[in-house]
Amino acid sequence: MTSVAEKPKPYILLEYCKGCGRCIGACPKDCITVGTEINPLTGLIPVVLDLTNCNGCGLCFSACPEFYGLRPQLGDEAPPFELQDPKKLFGDRPFNAPVPEPVPDQTVPLPEMQPLIIKGTYASAIGALLAGCRHVYGYPITPSTEGAEFMAKVLPKLDGIFLQAVSEVATVNVMYGAGGAGLPAMTFTSSPGFSLMLEGISYMIGSQVPAVFVDVMRGGPGLGNIGPEQSDIKLACRGLGHGNTHAVVLAPSTPQEMLDLTILAFSLTLKYRNPVVILGDGYLGQMTGKVRLPRTMRKPGIPEWAVYGDRSHRGNLICSIELSEVDLEAHNLRLLEKYARMAAAEQRADPFRCDDADVLLVACNTPAQLAKGAVEELREKGRKVGLFRPITIWPFPIDRLLPLLPKTRRIVVVEASDGQLEDELRLALSHADVFAPPRIEHVRRMGGMLPQQSEIVQHVLAGEEAR
Repeated sequence: MTSVAEKPKPYILLEYCKGCGRCIGACPKDCITVGTEINPLTGLIPVVLDLTNCNGCGLCFSACPEFYGLRPQLGDEAPPFELQDPKKLFGDRPFNAPVPEPVPDQTVPLPEMQPLIIKGTYASAIGALLAGCRHVYGYPITPSTEGAEFMAKVLPKLDGIFLQAVSEVATVNVMYGAGGAGLPAMTFTSSPGFSLMLEGISYMIGSQVPAVFVDVMRGGPGLGNIGPEQSDIKLACRGLGHGNTHAVVLAPSTPQEMLDLTILAFSLTLKYRNPVVILGDGYLGQMTGKVRLPRTMRKPGIPEWAVYGDRSHRGNLICSIELSEVDLEAHNLRLLEKYARMAAAEQRADPFRCDDADVLLVACNTPAQLAKGAVEELREKGRKVGLFRPITIWPFPIDRLLPLLPKTRRIVVVEASDGQLEDELRLALSHADVFAPPRIEHVRRMGGMLPQQSEIVQHVLAGEEAR
């Protein structure tokens, strides 16, 4: 008589079991029960098997959503299993990867042109083109959509690619792929969309993948409205995903700076292999102004680290996963060292009439334009008032501010938020060991309202009278 082989019974790979319980409902013999002990490797509670009544039907295999969660036993004991580092998962590479060589950038001269009269979003889009960006991905959201629309019209004529993704979450993940290939990539978005991108931005920072994010801020919280507000300063400076995440944050105040700082952003993102954020506001994105183009443009090459797909770069790997705690800590330390270099080298500010000022206004974006008008009006009234305008909000340009403090009696932070810029100022002062700064005051508006020049002047004068 021919013997019939016994059907294989299941064994559980604890590291893959999430304790979802689908196999419990599928088992006709009640061989699987809810677990009670946490697996220290995953932090989850896997199910428990009792195979006394198991008939090897295999229904639990089909029910398990994890491909390796429940597997058939191939012998008396289940084969050993352990989590593996994805960098080493497939062993040595089956080819001799060459040492990648960078393809250098090229500088292309431009003819002299008359100034353009364009809005801020268009200026940023043109700046991206001049910086060599030919890969733009996005999802429409007011008040940033015109930048994406401009790129959708222009890029196909320049052998570029514009893709309207299905969401902001999809957008940032497509940018991950383009940036990982060493291609200058960008998106235009606004506050709620920027929030949706944070997980992807965190992965990009962890993987050291470059990209430029132009965030035209609007009123919040939630969907808020489409009016101008500096609602995302805290998000961009302190909240770019979980873990130790930072990026240079640029704050233009004119359409000309929207162009110039976008060009700078692409230089910085590739220099540091780190995302760069440009924070505009709703007025600045829609504001029309005179913009002069530079005399050169950039034709990008291919960085040596890029996963480009050609033979020279085929040995490269980009990954944000470090399963070993020791390796992950070492990776974090490398990132922190990079952030320190960025903070030391990339502080930018534009002081206006600050040399003899005893009252400093601190403002950026469109509120800085109103603050500048207030400085002129107060100077006409005989008051020594200046404007300190941070161009980088992270890193905050504290090294430019410190020399002005000995003559300063009052600092007035002018912003369209609930104190997000003031928080960055106070934190920078604290880190610089300035524990007794001049008195810090503020003029704030929110919800799509901007501080007006008259409000700023009135606040400064009222403080002078109260002395």
